[in-house]
Amino acid sequence: MEFISVFDMLKIGVGPSSSHTLGPWRAAENWITELKAANLFDAITSIQVDLYGSLSLTGKGHATDLAVLLGLYGADPETIPTESIQTIVNTIKEHNILSFNQEKDIPFTPKTDIIFNSTFLPFHPNGITFSAIADHKVYESTFYSIGGGFVVKEEESHSDSDHPIRIFPFPINKATDLVAFCDQEQKKISQIVQMNEELLRSPEEIESELHRVWNTMLECMYTGCHTTGILPGGLNVKRRAFDIHEKLKGELPYDSPQDWLQKIRKTEVKFRQIFKWVSCFALAVNEVNASLGRVVTAPTNGSAGVIPAVLMYYMVIENHNADFKHIKRFLLVAGEIGSIFKKGATISAAMGGCQAEIGVSSAMAAGALTELYGGSPEQVMIAAEIAMEHHLGMTCDPIGGLVQVPCIERNSMGAIKAINAAELAMETNPEDVKVPLDKVISTMWETAKDMNSKYKETSEGGLAVGVNLADC
Repeated sequence: MEFISVFDMLKIGVGPSSSHTLGPWRAAENWITELKAANLFDAITSIQVDLYGSLSLTGKGHATDLAVLLGLYGADPETIPTESIQTIVNTIKEHNILSFNQEKDIPFTPKTDIIFNSTFLPFHPNGITFSAIADHKVYESTFYSIGGGFVVKEEESHSDSDHPIRIFPFPINKATDLVAFCDQEQKKISQIVQMNEELLRSPEEIESELHRVWNTMLECMYTGCHTTGILPGGLNVKRRAFDIHEKLKGELPYDSPQDWLQKIRKTEVKFRQIFKWVSCFALAVNEVNASLGRVVTAPTNGSAGVIPAVLMYYMVIENHNADFKHIKRFLLVAGEIGSIFKKGATISAAMGGCQAEIGVSSAMAAGALTELYGGSPEQVMIAAEIAMEHHLGMTCDPIGGLVQVPCIERNSMGAIKAINAAELAMETNPEDVKVPLDKVISTMWETAKDMNSKYKETSEGGLAVGVNLADC
């Protein structure tokens, strides 16, 4: 059985899209690895990149071409200083020279050597083919970005997990598997997930990586709440998190993201303020994402704001004594729920519409919040089901191919729905449930397959054709 780690579902990377930015970036890195393994890297004299389907149709708005350049350049999306991205890209474009993996210079003209093909490859809507000439022969390799930063080749598609085949203590394919193990072991979901993760990492490594994930989320919210201006891309979308934050925070001083969190705990928490804080956190993350900033893919970049917003809500509104123990449990549960959706359906908007992104992230956050509320494993699954149930059929129709409208606002809506779903789950007797989580996952997948392709991240339908703006 395929194992998907929490850290596969919660990746640190650069916006604006996990499937259209982070995926092609990783594909370029994988291709370089292939070339080196075949002893072809040193002989490469020219490169061409072909983008297909959704990667092409919304590629400019999703910065797919920039991601390809950065991947071929050899930059790491987890560590690259985001302020250097435009400098690297501009240098390549100005000189038409690529420092290939920062090891050798190759003539490369982005305008002509990155080709946007509107045709779709049969295996997946997000196809990318790298071609190189080495020793007067053409070497080609095709990858598919299948959502959430996952990249596969068709011949390897039986599993998109990077983890070696091992016997995990609790093999989980469906929600019912997870609940059964919790009942069998008399443990919480987070404890079951932790025990599986320990087959890959030590407890100390798990703690360290979760700290890194949370700190990236917190810094992303902080950055978004303290940045003004207009988002790039041509839509002239004004950042809103800053103004909302200014009205909410009052006069309390702070000097770091951690101090900021503590000071928010002292602000007014009437019903409207709570709504505004949650929306502010979600908007902040996705405004950073839309600006090629660093975010945590959760489970995608387009839905990166939901989980940090709901977790921050718990930290600053619901439980002022919450600490890293709560953060860890939340992230472990969220990651496992996301992996169940990925195994049973999809987390790719190009395959399933926005239900596969905002819907899944809302379900992940709802379930995780329910465990922190003290809910049973059954109630955690109920919360995830409720959240997804009310995102079924949501289309992906970004205006101009940009991850801005309606994507940014959808994160705030997904976060609010997650909190509401958790509250409803806590008041639900599992014996009274009519639709189990596994059923809603299969329904989501059937809905995805039935959905008209123009509503699957192509900018060819819905809101995307409602404004006078070229898609690419």
